[in-house]
Parts: sequence; structure tokens; C-alpha cells
Amino acid sequence: MKKAFILVTTVLVSAFMANKGFAQEDELVRVFRWFNPTDQNYVTVADGEFQEGQLLNWNWKDKTQLFVAYRNPGPDRVAVYRWYNPHTKDYASVAEDEFTDDNMIKMGYTDKTLQFYALTRRGANTVDVYRWYVPKNRDWVTISEEGDTDNYYKKGYRRKTFQYFGIRRSTDASLYNQL
Repeated sequence: MKKAFILVTTVLVSAFMANKGFAQEDELVRVFRWFNPTDQNYVTVADGEFQEGQLLNWNWKDKTQLFVAYRNPGPDRVAVYRWYNPHTKDYASVAEDEFTDDNMIKMGYTDKTLQFYALTRRGANTVDVYRWYVPKNRDWVTISEEGDTDNYYKKGYRRKTFQYFGIRRSTDASLYNQL
């Protein structure tokens, strides 16, 4: 009887610890940038927003992982929304405190969609995330600061604006305490 109780207890504790580990891993979401050569446009997409086949079918290419963010709200996190401008075919990822909804609508953007939650404070394993404007095709591009992003200026990008902090895009990012 004692052995059966210990065995059941061990199995339950193991299951609980495994679920707790999955919950922490499940909390993080990878964030990617895709490029559409037809429209000369970029979009920032959190893992799970669309199926990869859908994006490829819609002519999005050059998938690049930018950083890791959170799926759920929490302390020192800001909601990030994707907006779409049907006139310029531009997708912009905007933190909730950057522009009011009214300002975005006045600029021609619609279809506000929650994407993820980003950090508002720098941590040991964080990366600065900026938005650049490309006047040639009137596109906003989200870029993580993984080195010298000022080379984008030479390519015609302008108005570099700090947005928030992402978690470095390494595969072991979940092992670090982010704050």
C-alpha cells in the first residue's frame, strides 16, 4: 500500500511539474517579420497568428525571427497591436501607448488586432525593438536591434523610433530570467 501511494504521488508530482514547465514555455511566443515582394511590404507576425501556409499562399516570403515576446499580460509588459492600412497596404505593429486608436484611424489604419505583449523594461536577455519608416513604399518595419541597424538608413529607411524590448531570439531564451 505504501509503495502504491508513493508511486501515485510521484506520478502526480511529475505531471504537475511537467505541466508547470510547459505553461512557462507556452507563455513565450516567437515574433517574425515577413516580406511581400509584390507589395514591397513587411508584416510582423507572432507565432500562431496565421498558419505558415496561409502566409506563403498570400505571397509573403523571407520569414525572419526577430525576438521572443509574451502571449499574456503581466507586470512591465505592453500590448502590441497590428493595424492595417488598406490604401497603402501597410501593416504596422504598434504598442498600446504609442498612438491612440483615433490617431491610427485618422492615418487610415483599420483592423486593430492584438499580437503579443512586449517588455517595457530592459533585462539581462532583452533586445531593443525599433520601428523604421520606408518612405519609398510608405511602410513601417519592426526591427530588433541585433547589431548596427543604422545601415537601414543607407537603404532608405527613416524615422527610427524605439518601441519596446523583446527577448533575444536565441533558442534557450526561456532558460533566462527576463527581468
